[in-house]
Amino acid sequence: MDMRVKEGLWALTEKEKQTLRLMVRGHDAKSIARSLDLSVHTINERLRDARRKLAVSSSREAARLLLDAEGEGAGPPTPHISADTAIGGDADRPWVNQEIAPIGGVGRVHRLPWIITGVLLMTLAISLLALLGSPQVDSPPPQTPTASREAPNAAVVDSARRWLALLDQGRWSESYQATGASFRKLNTDQVWAAVSEKVRTPLGAVISRTFLSQENLPAPPSGYEVVKFQTRFANKAEAVETVTLDREDGGWRVVGVTIG
Repeated sequence: MDMRVKEGLWALTEKEKQTLRLMVRGHDAKSIARSLDLSVHTINERLRDARRKLAVSSSREAARLLLDAEGEGAGPPTPHISADTAIGGDADRPWVNQEIAPIGGVGRVHRLPWIITGVLLMTLAISLLALLGSPQVDSPPPQTPTASREAPNAAVVDSARRWLALLDQGRWSESYQATGASFRKLNTDQVWAAVSEKVRTPLGAVISRTFLSQENLPAPPSGYEVVKFQTRFANKAEAVETVTLDREDGGWRVVGVTIG
């Protein structure tokens, strides 16, 4: 690297370097402006000053020189444009959220902690939706018999009704305490209350609830009882509530519920 380029690099301001680092990562003037919450005019001024200091005609050439001086490993992704673009002249394209270049250099890009946190929260949300959408049972082997319709067991049906009544009254904590150990192992009282508030409350008050069926689901360890009700809510005319119960400590405990 000749002395003129070195002097030009020394002359660059941190704001000009930050702009060039974003260009190395494939941004153009508009996307850099969006990333830094600045005007395109300001970004083009930075690029123009950087080109002048480095005595080059292309902003991407200026970015390459900075990369050569600061690079610490793998090269940047291939830019999605091949030349400088005039103000307002680049074609519209879907906006992709890319990490803002660090002030300290153009080395390997690391994902920010909030992204990891977001993934964990998303995993939790998906798990809760799966819990509401299906009973918590192990997958049965291929030879397992299908669920069988049986004469209603008054104790099972009554347990399901009483548990749904707790939801009708917004008594989330009490409904949580009436669930089985496998349910509570996967959820806290607070999480259950938050999900119930979001899913159940918008349905409104119960107008009617009619028993439809009871089935035995032959899954390990000892099978489950699945009770269905035809229910009318103030804000949903026709719905089927499906409650799955497990025998535990001499009584029936809810381990799954769907409202569809």
